[in-house]
Amino acid sequence: MKLDFPQRKIIHVDMDAFYASVEQMDNPALKGKPLAVGGAEKRGVVSAASYEARKFGVRSAMSGYLAKRNCPGLIFVPPRFERYKEISLKIRNIFFDYTDLVEPLSLDEAYLDVTTNKKGNPSASLIAEEIRQRIFNEVGLTASAGISINKFLAKVASDYNKPNGQKTVNPEEVISFLEDLEIRKFYGVGKVTADKMYHLGIFTGKDLKQKSVEFLREHFGKSGDYYYHVVRGIHNSEVKPNRIPKSVGAERTFNENLSSEIFMLQRLENIAAELEKRLKKSKISGKTVTLKIKYSDFSLQTRSKTLPYYIADKSLILDTTKALLYQEKLENSVRLLGISLSNLNTEKNEPLEQKVLTVQLKFDL
Repeated sequence: MKLDFPQRKIIHVDMDAFYASVEQMDNPALKGKPLAVGGAEKRGVVSAASYEARKFGVRSAMSGYLAKRNCPGLIFVPPRFERYKEISLKIRNIFFDYTDLVEPLSLDEAYLDVTTNKKGNPSASLIAEEIRQRIFNEVGLTASAGISINKFLAKVASDYNKPNGQKTVNPEEVISFLEDLEIRKFYGVGKVTADKMYHLGIFTGKDLKQKSVEFLREHFGKSGDYYYHVVRGIHNSEVKPNRIPKSVGAERTFNENLSSEIFMLQRLENIAAELEKRLKKSKISGKTVTLKIKYSDFSLQTRSKTLPYYIADKSLILDTTKALLYQEKLENSVRLLGISLSNLNTEKNEPLEQKVLTVQLKFDL
């Protein structure tokens, strides 16, 4: 079937179990063993799991306690984010040998637009193969890739032949590929949305395609338009080389639940200091401070305040956060606090002195 909308050559590169793979590369004694990057203590959280650990059901965002229960032989190592950033930069420099249109999504994945590329290679699939081989030869890690006509399809395809594989969805294959695709594999459809779609009789892309845009809007709000278009292979978002963050935050999960605001303020001061450090490093400030609180029963609450001026200073962030904390009585004891700053100066390119920071208090599982 011929598609009558603009088509690009997009590659989505996704590193395989990145944090865990870096740890196994740096310490050969860990190779081939079930490994989790994160905390093993009662409130610890798994940041990443090796494929050996995933066979036991260990996943990122899982509690360290549950991960250890699923895999008694699991080895925990603390995260080393500076090392991951160092490796990520080497990988990104490989990308730039092929195109300047590189949009990082995180340390371990990125979109590349190779419609016009520095190598003059008309085959995006061959470029992806070459990039993956270079990552392995020059860095020592494996990567997977998805190749197609837009970012949505490339993202979905990169997960198709993981680990250390790639999948190309050619223009003439787009519609059949999407119709056969399980709805839970659509990028942007999480577990809650997938369950809702199941109840509506939507199990595959073909089922989704049979629903009208009005039906999808009624049940999924603004996301209805997104689902209506992507299932038809339409996703016009361009690869943006300089993605501007919409918020900057920091958070902490506590080994013991906190029930006293005094103890919480002590923790918030440390979180605010970390947030200030991140803001100044990126030369960012913001106006909206958000406090995110996760209670011991895992319920979540956020409280926000927008200031008339930009802030990035620890003391100003903390003052605003204190006001949010005392804004209303806490519902329960607290297991996680986080502060984030949004409504950033980067959105309007204001000078550094006028930047606004949004603080968010978060709880982690």
